[in-house]
Amino acid sequence: MSNQALIIIDLQNDYYPGGKWELHGIEQASENAVKILSNAREKNLPVFHVHHEFLMENPPFFAPGSEGANIHETLKPIEGEATVLKHQVNAFRDTNLKELLDEKGVEKITIIGAMSHMCIDAATRAAADYGYQVTVVEDACASRDLEFENKTVKAVDVHAAYMSALGFAYANVISTKTYLG
Repeated sequence: MSNQALIIIDLQNDYYPGGKWELHGIEQASENAVKILSNAREKNLPVFHVHHEFLMENPPFFAPGSEGANIHETLKPIEGEATVLKHQVNAFRDTNLKELLDEKGVEKITIIGAMSHMCIDAATRAAADYGYQVTVVEDACASRDLEFENKTVKAVDVHAAYMSALGFAYANVISTKTYLG
């Protein structure tokens, strides 16, 4: 049994072109995510697919039962891979993710997915707080432009800010090329 696992967060159709909440760089992040997922499968590592559905009326994206809430075709779970449905930003909040990881004896987690500034950030911090050794593969994550005080913060800057913060105290933040060696 491996003590390592891969967690793929929210790589769902609404974040892709034609979706309700398209992210900057999602196609490249997704290509890298596919490489990392293939590597995990080759190594027979536990894989956890986390997906989000909003419980509010008229959600901006990830509406329950919608095509947009489905995990992207290129990253669909296969038999034996766990799926975790969440309704919060943090993949650990009100889910069984921690219990599933602990059942497998996981100590080291690799996190990829979306959005860098929300769900990746929250899950990484929570995982580190729970004592897991966390790696974030930054170019297998995507973000989007944000607005703050009537200023647009470009997605590349949002992503860089969050990755630098996570790398400071919560995770080993590396590229796909480095991760795959």
